[in-house]
Amino acid sequence: MVGLTCYLERVQTGIWDMPAGYLPADYFEGVVLTGGAAVLLPPQPAEPETVGSILDSLHALVITGGYDLDPAAYGQQPHPTTDQPRAARDAWEFALLRGALDRGLPVLGICRGAQVLNVALGGTLHQHLPDVLGHDGHRAGNGVFTRLPVRTLAGSRLAALVGESTDAPCYHHQAIDKVGEGLVVSAWDPDGVVEALELPGDRFVLAVQWHPEQTPDDLRLFAAIVDAARSYASRAG
Repeated sequence: MVGLTCYLERVQTGIWDMPAGYLPADYFEGVVLTGGAAVLLPPQPAEPETVGSILDSLHALVITGGYDLDPAAYGQQPHPTTDQPRAARDAWEFALLRGALDRGLPVLGICRGAQVLNVALGGTLHQHLPDVLGHDGHRAGNGVFTRLPVRTLAGSRLAALVGESTDAPCYHHQAIDKVGEGLVVSAWDPDGVVEALELPGDRFVLAVQWHPEQTPDDLRLFAAIVDAARSYASRAG
């Protein structure tokens, strides 16, 4: 049972125009195609009892992509390009992540999910990469993903999964700045931008800044989180 966090946005479908919890299908298809059962986790009040009950029913957690985190979470004022805060989603994902880490539940972060992991552990973000790098090559716009070569850290969990390098579909204008406590950077792109983080040790806690759900012919990261969930389930009895 793999839980995946969701958007909470206004959605139009047919005659309807309403707030809705949703997630692009390629995220949960990655879980299902590698042998897991996907459970969607829409933002809701992050009451400790609710969070605990949900996590007790799961064997892994995936924190998915989405809009920018509120910069107040890492002590900054918003950049003009930073998205309006999604306070409910921020609180929900931070609560789920902290509970998952406390339990030793396997965690995979994707894009925004990598930033949530970093900020939860005391890290900060570059709010607008073009200000840092002088180009917008990490987010071309109009829903077009940029393919960037990413090199991995030798001996890391990520390197064991994808090898020395991989082509990463990217769509992000923010990225890791100060790395959160205990995290190890396990991949960079040619600009030196952090493209993956992980916690060392036996626990599966890995987050990538790119979008593995955009490569349906390469589901190694989804297979890895499902395998970690299976191991967690067997230990939990």
